[in-house]
Amino acid sequence: MKRWTSLAVTATALLCLLAGGAAWAEPGVPALTVEPNTGGGETWSLSLQALLLMTLLSMLPALLLTTTAFTRIIIVLGLLRQALGTGQTPTNQVLVGLALFLTMFVMMPVFQKSYEAGIEPYLNEEMEFQQAWTAASLPLKEFMLSQTRDADLLMFSQLSESGPFESTADVPFPVLAAAFLTSELKTAFQIGFLLFVPFVVIDLVVSSVLMSMGMMMLSPMLISLPFKIMLFVLVDGWVLVIGSLAGSFRGL
Repeated sequence: MKRWTSLAVTATALLCLLAGGAAWAEPGVPALTVEPNTGGGETWSLSLQALLLMTLLSMLPALLLTTTAFTRIIIVLGLLRQALGTGQTPTNQVLVGLALFLTMFVMMPVFQKSYEAGIEPYLNEEMEFQQAWTAASLPLKEFMLSQTRDADLLMFSQLSESGPFESTADVPFPVLAAAFLTSELKTAFQIGFLLFVPFVVIDLVVSSVLMSMGMMMLSPMLISLPFKIMLFVLVDGWVLVIGSLAGSFRGL
């Protein structure tokens, strides 16, 4: 439990570094200033950088969802539920919770590298913020690049009129994030298609049998649903799907 907590803190700190890199690009400007009043009071004011950082922090949930393995996992789980035809079972809360824990499992090595490379030295005051930001974001960029298709990266590079890039650190984060998210959507739908095939076959078989028996008024979905659930349970479907999802990020 302690390790998971430290990884969550690492992920939050890494995303904070990513969000706050632009806000703190110019060092030496105080985030909070206090000016004495003539009546003996004090006036507190925030700098523009601090306000910008607070605004960027509101984007942390979006960064977490779009720069990690969460997007692919939640889409595949949602398509699996549709393929089974179980309606809202499992519920959205269950799927999101499962996707979050599986995302933490997949991203554990990346967050660990980021913590050791940039966050820990920064917390120990051994590295400046700008250097820590670059070092901590590099493992995340490498992970995103390993899951991004070259065609998607090239398209967004042309749209932003940037590139070619000599190294991972040279890839602009907005370009990489857009290309990564597009690639994740394509990969998720490819996996979802493979999940749909066996269940569609069951629907076709049940529908053909009912038609041959003249039972046209009976819904094929009502009959095929127990068979699809039974097939999914017999092959230990949840373990296969979750294991395949985790393995797809590590090339297994």
